[in-house]
Amino acid sequence: MALFSLHGIKICGISAAVPKNKESNADYHWIPRKERESLMKNIGVVTRRVAEKGVTTSDLCVVAAEKLMDSLRWDRHEVELLIFVSQSRDYLVPTTACIVQNRLGLPHSCIALDIGLGCSGYVYGLSVIGSMMQSGTVKKALLMVGDISTLTTCYRDKSTYPLFGDVGTVTALKYDTNASPMHFNLQTDGSGFKAIMIRDGGARNVMSRRSFDIKKIGKGIYRSRLHLELDGIEVFNFALREVVPNIKALLSFTGQSLAEMDYVVFHQANRLIIETLRKMLKLDSLKVPYSLRDFGNTSGASVPLTMLVSLREPLINCNKKLLLSAFGVGLSWGSAIIGTDKICIPDLLEV
Repeated sequence: MALFSLHGIKICGISAAVPKNKESNADYHWIPRKERESLMKNIGVVTRRVAEKGVTTSDLCVVAAEKLMDSLRWDRHEVELLIFVSQSRDYLVPTTACIVQNRLGLPHSCIALDIGLGCSGYVYGLSVIGSMMQSGTVKKALLMVGDISTLTTCYRDKSTYPLFGDVGTVTALKYDTNASPMHFNLQTDGSGFKAIMIRDGGARNVMSRRSFDIKKIGKGIYRSRLHLELDGIEVFNFALREVVPNIKALLSFTGQSLAEMDYVVFHQANRLIIETLRKMLKLDSLKVPYSLRDFGNTSGASVPLTMLVSLREPLINCNKKLLLSAFGVGLSWGSAIIGTDKICIPDLLEV
């Protein structure tokens, strides 16, 4: 297991932007009413935010970043590092982070790079940006995590369409020798890559005419090779097999216990997975916040979005210790223990 600690990295603020357009699963008429009701109860998604055509993840992140930097009163020319974590980048080429650097007016000395991760993206992103900062050379940085997941789901696929929502989040970090250490446990199992995937459009399966053909996969499930595929049973089994040992190994590595954590923030995969993990870890429900009901599964951004919408007041007013756990596409998973110190969290933005 990749167990390690980072020092001198402080989270200064978190912001997020979502599309104004809201869709309710109560209105998802592709499936019968009773099935819709069962889906909302078991999966836990009632409404989702859906981006209009042409709106990208970077558009949402830029809005969130501008608000956060203004709230922190950061001089944009002091931002030396920008990392953009997403599976819905603007173009195949160039890197989206380069475009965002220019749009935000960050200096040419700013390092800008993309990371192509989904569900585990926030925890992995924190580890990468923290590793690049802990020498003290980079003093201020922005971590952007988000996805326009609804772009690749088919309305006639009940296994994906009612699950995902769109969001862009930004976390501002600075080098501070007094900051609490961050601890990580990161893991990967690429043998399960087919559990969550889009088959065509990359270099392995170049887009062709057949890529657009929508075919019946099962009852209520129709999609093309350009749509997201999700093997729900495989993902469920993977989460229950790997997440708890990963968390326990991190706690053992740091010599801490779950009782010391103020909150445990899970990736918002679905309610059944989160509640099963919560019970396996014997966590009080008050320690496990949600954003799933109102925003759906927001991929790698679900952890920071949940911190913003469900923990805003305690994170603004108090020092808290959080355990973050993210898992999914790849297969990729990881956990982190972080300490927060009255961080800046602007209101959720709608675009």
